[in-house]
Amino acid sequence: MTWQTLTLDSDARGVATLTLARPEKHNAMSALMIAELTEAAARLGADPAVRVVVLTGAGESFCAGGDLGWMQDQMRADGATRAAEAGKLAAMLGALNALPKPVIGRIQGPAYGGGMGLISVCDVAIGVEGARFGFTETRLGLIPATIGPYVLSRMGGAMARRVFMSARLFKADEAVALGLLARAVAPEDLDAAIEAEVKPYLACAPGAVGAAKALALRLGGEIGAADIEHSIGQLVACWESDEAAEGIAAFFGKRKAAWVP
Repeated sequence: MTWQTLTLDSDARGVATLTLARPEKHNAMSALMIAELTEAAARLGADPAVRVVVLTGAGESFCAGGDLGWMQDQMRADGATRAAEAGKLAAMLGALNALPKPVIGRIQGPAYGGGMGLISVCDVAIGVEGARFGFTETRLGLIPATIGPYVLSRMGGAMARRVFMSARLFKADEAVALGLLARAVAPEDLDAAIEAEVKPYLACAPGAVGAAKALALRLGGEIGAADIEHSIGQLVACWESDEAAEGIAAFFGKRKAAWVP
């Protein structure tokens, strides 16, 4: 199967590497990428030959978040369309989170906004030293809505409140302290670090690994449908707000938003 925004490579051991492949856009998530990630999660989950999934990005960035052109489209759309698009984003994150294979994040560069959600649905994520991270939505008059349940599950409330609302950028070592990354390594050591995470799974029974993951998700406090629906509603409300209109217009106009001193 050929995708336009992703590539998929598998080795003889059953290690599948799923790569975000919009490097010219810093792997920002468009409507097409969201759809293709949802499809990839279903395909990888159903393939008995796949033992481990490595999620990474092409180019210098892991994922810059949501494509701003896609966001502009939602702000011009009617309410039903906005809700449907927000639902597709939430469904994609849910599909990756529940994928019945271990998902290891190979975070080879910066991640912002929705990219932080992709990190949060990985079972473990390793990033490179020097990369920067941030929940940048509030600079645009938006909030980390549909990624919120997964981010809070990963970081916990106290840690999340340090960075969830301020749009402050932080480095990989702080991402480790916050619980987003398991480790930060030098760029030249990233592949070895990923291999060290992959290798133990190849000695485990695949069905047992999937069942153990499902149990961990349940015992850790499953993310409920009500929380997901609430996050969808919050994103739609933001898309309809005057603040989002101003924030995104300021971004494209290369000027400060009205609320910046």
